[in-house]
Formats: sequence, structure tokens, C-alpha cells
Amino acid sequence: MENKEKMFSINNLKTMEVIDINTGTKLGYIRDFVIDTSEYLIKSIIIPSNNVSFFGKVSNIEIPWSKIEKVGNDVVLVDGSELIEDINE
Repeated sequence: MENKEKMFSINNLKTMEVIDINTGTKLGYIRDFVIDTSEYLIKSIIIPSNNVSFFGKVSNIEIPWSKIEKVGNDVVLVDGSELIEDINE
């Protein structure tokens, strides 16, 4: 049996909900990507945070690509164990 990797477009990834596998928390949807153009790799994904700063500016959460455990048909599962600590600070 051949091992075929799934391919996703950027627009398709942006419609997938990001979920923390440790807590089952829905983190939101991908807003943007950080891409290394010299190596042609996605380095991290950017998700808008639920926290709003004093001046009404929405902060973002950056999740390294190494923390992504699985990209499914309609969800992205991430290891957010360290991420949750950063949000609560």
C-alpha cells in the first residue's frame, strides 16, 4: 500500500478549526502563516486570541508548526500544553 500524503491549500487550511488535543479547547481559526521563504516551509500558524488589550487591539497566538499533531479533513489538532500557560499570563 502506498503512503500518500494529503495536500491542502492555504485557503482550505484557513477554514479548519484549531483544537488543543490536551484539553479539547477550540482555539479558533487560522488567520495567517509564518513562512520561511528560503526553505519553502510553514514555520508557524497565527490564530487570533480571545484576549483583547487595553486599547482594543486583538492579540494573536503563534503556534509553531512542530506543535501541530494532525491535520484532518476539517480540524487541525495542536499540542497546546505550553500555549495555555502563555494565554493565562
